[in-house]
Amino acid sequence: MLMRKRGKSPKKVSPPRGRAVMPGRFGWPGRGGGGGFQLEVAPEWRGTSKQVCGLWPFAAGSAAPLVGVPVGKHLLNGSTVCADPVNWFLANIVNNPSAFILGRPGLGKSSLTRRMVTALAYQGFVPLIMSDLKPDYVDLTLALGGDIIPVGRGVGSINPLDKGVLTGLLPKMSPEARKKALEDIHARQTAVLRSLIEMIRNEPLGARQQSILATAIRLADERFDDPLVGDVENLIRDREPELRALAIDRGEDERYDTTVDPLREGLMALGPSGPFGDIFSERTSHKFRLGVPTCFDVSSVDDADTLLQAAVQAVTWSYGSAMVASATIAADDGVGQKYTYVLIMDELWRILRASAAMIDLIDAITRLNRQKGLAQVMITHTMSDLRMATEALTERAWGFVERSSLVFMGGLAVREMGNLREVFDMSRREVEMIQSWSEEAIVDPISNKATSPPGQGCFLLKTGKAPGIPFRMRMTPTEKAVNDTNKRWRHLAVGAAATGGESVVPSDAAAMVG
Repeated sequence: MLMRKRGKSPKKVSPPRGRAVMPGRFGWPGRGGGGGFQLEVAPEWRGTSKQVCGLWPFAAGSAAPLVGVPVGKHLLNGSTVCADPVNWFLANIVNNPSAFILGRPGLGKSSLTRRMVTALAYQGFVPLIMSDLKPDYVDLTLALGGDIIPVGRGVGSINPLDKGVLTGLLPKMSPEARKKALEDIHARQTAVLRSLIEMIRNEPLGARQQSILATAIRLADERFDDPLVGDVENLIRDREPELRALAIDRGEDERYDTTVDPLREGLMALGPSGPFGDIFSERTSHKFRLGVPTCFDVSSVDDADTLLQAAVQAVTWSYGSAMVASATIAADDGVGQKYTYVLIMDELWRILRASAAMIDLIDAITRLNRQKGLAQVMITHTMSDLRMATEALTERAWGFVERSSLVFMGGLAVREMGNLREVFDMSRREVEMIQSWSEEAIVDPISNKATSPPGQGCFLLKTGKAPGIPFRMRMTPTEKAVNDTNKRWRHLAVGAAATGGESVVPSDAAAMVG
């Protein structure tokens, strides 16, 4: 306390020079000082190193690069998270342009995919939806000015041997590029036809049968402008000399027929009298256009017909990949415009559940895609969907996830994670976070309506063994118009509202997230 001397004004007391003023026992002195009840979190902003360099030492690097499609907000620091397989590959952040999305139904897998598709299309990349089963992507494709190719009974057919756009490009290509394109499409044709036969017969083809099939497809391509599956079967039936040599029949018709009967049986089952009708036995009903967003709409196929669903998926995946791969080879040769395609392969579990033979087909498609520089996004629910009849097949199926550069993990139970913890070196906190997102929504006892699931729109982005990036995606009003994946249930909601009843369709927030 300052004491005033008689007749003199009090002197101002200053702290010793060089000594900082420190808070006392009850906080900072002065007006507005005193004790504090909480420590405020410092606000955070993001910017380039050129912009924030003057703020040193109060700037820190971020684990999430601002490259690619804005997919949501970081759950820990609120910053914007940007990611997609194409832009990250172009920026050398990842080694190949591929992504895998996992998560329980209704938590936002399709919505996240549509967000990336929309932004990539705006940047000039061409999305190709390989098979839309619900459909989830038809409205978005139309909004982007793209084409819809329907496939199904009475809706549209697709020829597994169709060379499509390659037919018009071949005459303009150099001999080397022409040979490369023909070899690529021949490999895809052989792979898909072999997989269809093995799926129908539920039995793998032998080595001689595979050689005969591949040669018969080549002969059909050489003799017919637009060969059909029936043409391949006819060549095998007619005992072509080149096929007889591969059968090692020693000039005996009976030995030849015994060898090729399984092939003919499978090929005839793909004909109009088989279980698939004329879907694969006729010429492709809707032509594929280059450089245009395209969606193969297979929603007309009944969910109960799992065999047909898997067969249609197999053919559309192979056909779409073959078309864009052929166009890429031609563009590299200076023929036609060059486009960068992003292939979306949704509902992977359906095609794998139909037949173990599909693993070979998917492996062949994805391997060829990587070689041709095509970006791809594969989607399924859980790692349990990829569990096959044997451990060896399961390891191969899990390999699709392991080889993906970006892996988006939505809500999953611990038992549904498979080998994710080991492959991506997931911490206990990351596992607990993903598990918490898999919890069900809470029902309000008064309104009898459920809230949105706690993990809706939440994902953990992993790239190898690096720490994951947790984020939540929220849709804009514009996105919601093309993100309704519960269209088939809307009439029930309208009917319930008209009669004064409760809607059985989830709330808009829940319904709009895939």
